[in-house]
Amino acid sequence: MPVLKWLGRNDPFPEVDKAMREPNGLLAAGGDLSPQRLIEAYKHGIFPWYSESDPILWWSPDPRLVLFPENLRISRSLTKSLRKDYEIRTDSAFEKVMRKCAEPRRDGAGTWISEEMVSAYCALHAMGIAHSVETWVESDLVGGLYGIALGKVFFGESMFSRRTDASKIAFVHLVLQLKRWGFSMIDCQVRTEHLASLGATEIPRSEFASILMAETSRISAGKWVFDHDLVE
Repeated sequence: MPVLKWLGRNDPFPEVDKAMREPNGLLAAGGDLSPQRLIEAYKHGIFPWYSESDPILWWSPDPRLVLFPENLRISRSLTKSLRKDYEIRTDSAFEKVMRKCAEPRRDGAGTWISEEMVSAYCALHAMGIAHSVETWVESDLVGGLYGIALGKVFFGESMFSRRTDASKIAFVHLVLQLKRWGFSMIDCQVRTEHLASLGATEIPRSEFASILMAETSRISAGKWVFDHDLVE
């Protein structure tokens, strides 16, 4: 039976195949949320997820939900939403997006994004590694998402919507731009019907790790600027 590893400040992560089956993917606890620790985690398919009353918990579930950009599915209803008046911005309100993702939702999700998490990912944003994609209607931020880009992989963290399809609109623009930039994969972590409806699919953790090894070796940082002709 796997034993949960407690990380000291400079301890490396255990191999992801040491993660527990129940709860699925729990790998380690402790450590910190320094930029170096987070980058190392994501490069190996590991992410932090924990409540404020818990220590930092690190996860690598099996299987892994991913979306290959060429597999994006856009429904008829979403196509109609993409024709409405809105503006897509990138990296203009990163912290605000995080805080809106952290607000309680009807399903109870969202509150795991603590002040510690906000500070940690804002530090990555300042380094040009974490990014936000935002849906604006006039002066209102009505939807968006944030995550981390390493090499040719984007690791999605969370999204929010305050109008119908607002987060999906941001996601579609993200996928289309990443496809144009030659990204190979978007990590969606664990299965949800919302993401599956957009074309995300589950793959074995071993396959996911192999893709990361090939695609995250070279990291480019900087503010994102999307093309304006992504949606016809």
